[in-house]
Amino acid sequence: MLPSDTIPPMKVGIVGLPNVGKSTLFNALTRAGAEAQNYPFTTVDPNVGVAAVPDGRLQRLAEAVGGVRAVPATVEFVDIAGLVRGASRGEGLGNRFLAHIRECDAVAHVVRCFEDENVAHVHGGIDPVGDAETVNAELLLADLATVERRLEQASRAAKSGDPKRRAEAAALERLRDHLAKGGQARTFPEPGEVSEVLRTLLTAKPTLYVANVDEGSLAAGNAYSAAVEELAGREGAGAVRLCARLAAELAELPAEEAREYLGVLGVEESGFEEFVRAAYRLLGLITFFTFNERECRAWTVREGATAREAAGRIHTDMERGFVAAEVGRWEDIVAAGSWARAREEAKVRREGRDYVMRDGDVLLVRFNA
Repeated sequence: MLPSDTIPPMKVGIVGLPNVGKSTLFNALTRAGAEAQNYPFTTVDPNVGVAAVPDGRLQRLAEAVGGVRAVPATVEFVDIAGLVRGASRGEGLGNRFLAHIRECDAVAHVVRCFEDENVAHVHGGIDPVGDAETVNAELLLADLATVERRLEQASRAAKSGDPKRRAEAAALERLRDHLAKGGQARTFPEPGEVSEVLRTLLTAKPTLYVANVDEGSLAAGNAYSAAVEELAGREGAGAVRLCARLAAELAELPAEEAREYLGVLGVEESGFEEFVRAAYRLLGLITFFTFNERECRAWTVREGATAREAAGRIHTDMERGFVAAEVGRWEDIVAAGSWARAREEAKVRREGRDYVMRDGDVLLVRFNA
């Protein structure tokens, strides 16, 4: 259990139909050894693991500030069991699966873009766009049911004549119609009156499509992955291409052997590194760094966060007792060769609580305990 003063990492739910590679991807991300078998509902309770965010800046900064241990930022991933048609009505334990998605900050939607006669497809054939739409339809139906319940309550309250209640009911009607026509909650054009409801909806969550291809299609993709990327473009969602099986195999190899294997395939990465970075961007996060005599650590904070809020990511006591912060740019510290030298070169400055953090800032917090 996390101590009360520790803020947990952001959480990304991995969803999709059964047998599309979700648990294999999860294993690659977290090396957690989740069960991955060739039949539906292998994963009933969600597997949860934490993956490091790849960041080449961290090691260089750690060396510059004294050769200390480098500790990367993390994102929590939740491997949610495969959804099927009827999940919104409870088919295939659907209600439990949908509840797990609600607890996540964002959704990674894995779509099968590979052919393999040894891996059964739940619908009998490879159709990535159709598969994605099956899952999306279940999420939409669940959202529609939620909005209709809220609309029923709001309509009763609006009979009192309260203008605020009437405006809320009218906005919920427009949201209901938007969802009924197949629109995602995140694309609803007028969220103001229903912002509280939108926060509870599955299709309001930032979504990243993951085209799971075979090894031969990793570099250039294939017709299946191209269709997924086109779908993501239409929906305003993100998209990445990777080979989950390859990523899981590479995760078990020493780093040098993994690089050699990728070289044979003609690619620099298995795709999982870009997936983690894309999930990080999807959540609207930036990285800042701290250091002491033992370690140099990367932290996550939402874009637009202040120095005081960033201090709270480290420890709640730092946020409560925040006085000021010394801030430098990671590249300036590396170029100077040390924090002390960067300070002498006027590359480190003092900032107050309302300073807006930038990706790559190095932070030294002054606070009253």
